[in-house]
Amino acid sequence: MFESFFPDEYVASTYVIPFERLYEKGYRGIIFDIDNTLVPHGAPADERARKLFTRLGQIGFSSCLLSNNQEPRVKMFNSEIGTNYIFNAHKPSVKNYVRAMEIMGTDRKTTLFVGDQLFTDVWGAKRTGIHSILVKPIHPKEEIQIVLKRYLERIILHFYKRRKERNIGKK
Repeated sequence: MFESFFPDEYVASTYVIPFERLYEKGYRGIIFDIDNTLVPHGAPADERARKLFTRLGQIGFSSCLLSNNQEPRVKMFNSEIGTNYIFNAHKPSVKNYVRAMEIMGTDRKTTLFVGDQLFTDVWGAKRTGIHSILVKPIHPKEEIQIVLKRYLERIILHFYKRRKERNIGKK
């Protein structure tokens, strides 16, 4: 019932993802959400984000920011990062996930998505057919519409974790 919202992976932070190992598996492009995925909501790029994007480039990844925010917010964050970006993306619509892959020169098999929300980030990635990694939000301060969605996300994550536990028990 909730499977269309289940991420392929769920980790504590963007900054613990083993990107080198994902590159070895054949991934070549990463689409990122910004707010609460890379930095707290509305914050500029910090040292950790700058180092991450430098590291990704050294590994060989292409990247693209995909945000439902307007251009001034995305442009301000990206001024320190210098990657590709799409603003006002209308996630979970598939259109701009596909556009991000076109920009990066990747396809569904070689692209992954990293974000902090099930109903926009993960659902859009799953609808597009790309690998999704859900991360825990960086900061609890969020806009009211996101706070309300977090309650529903908890229910879905409960079922996601139960399924994971059952699958581990079968191995």
